[in-house]
Amino acid sequence: MNWRMKIEHRTRIDYNGEVLASYNEVRMTPLTDATQSTLDAQVQVSPTATGSRYWDYWGAYVTAFDVHVPHRTLSLTASSVVETSAAPRSPGTAGWDTLRDDRVRDAHVEYLSSTPHTSVDPSLVETVRDLVGDAPPAEAARVCAEWLRGEVAYVPGSTGVHTVAMEAWQARSGVCQDMAHLTVGLLRGLGIPARYVSGYLHPAPEAGIGETVTGQSHAWVEWWDGAWTPYDPTNGKPVTVEHVVVARGRDYWDVPPHKGVYAGPGGTELSVEVDVTRVA
Repeated sequence: MNWRMKIEHRTRIDYNGEVLASYNEVRMTPLTDATQSTLDAQVQVSPTATGSRYWDYWGAYVTAFDVHVPHRTLSLTASSVVETSAAPRSPGTAGWDTLRDDRVRDAHVEYLSSTPHTSVDPSLVETVRDLVGDAPPAEAARVCAEWLRGEVAYVPGSTGVHTVAMEAWQARSGVCQDMAHLTVGLLRGLGIPARYVSGYLHPAPEAGIGETVTGQSHAWVEWWDGAWTPYDPTNGKPVTVEHVVVARGRDYWDVPPHKGVYAGPGGTELSVEVDVTRVA
């Protein structure tokens, strides 16, 4: 089964005064890979900006631009049309001996190393290690993600982009970013390569063709168990045609939708809206 979706991601940044110049990077263009194809994509900026595009180290498509006129508001609209497919995925067959092989660990070292936002306490890793027992990596990863979902409640607005994994764990609440950070941290602690995925989610699969719904910027994970296996720990299910991949990295800070610096007074107010329409 294939889906074709139109996505419009609108971001508005209001500054606390006049900004003389700003320098920005945007990662809002969906990728083309084995399970999805980006048929059209563009990023519109107001005020008018000069820019360039490139692929970053992690494989994300980046729109970089500078605004050199005084402005109090920066508006971004990223529009795309993406076709996703429910390609069958075979469960990983790699055993622990394979994952512990020096060549495998060297190839995936960046996805085995903790970062400030994915670091978890050794005692928490041991709890999960006892939980999964002798299960092979593919099963252990799924058990870990399902267990975590039962321990941490999804509470919109309970955390922010600077929240680290253990803060969400201690609060036993968070958003999709926190669920992904915690899952990635625990899997790496078990010795399973894991990466953070940012993208979009169509939240209403029952919506009709041509019906626009309020979508979501979303985050999930992929782990390597002989192949990269995607899983959505927030919703407790494998990734489906409703998911659109934008970027992959070690954590959120490798793949933020927007980041930048500016010359002007401190303080900003951010608003984000995502609309998703299934068009086929």
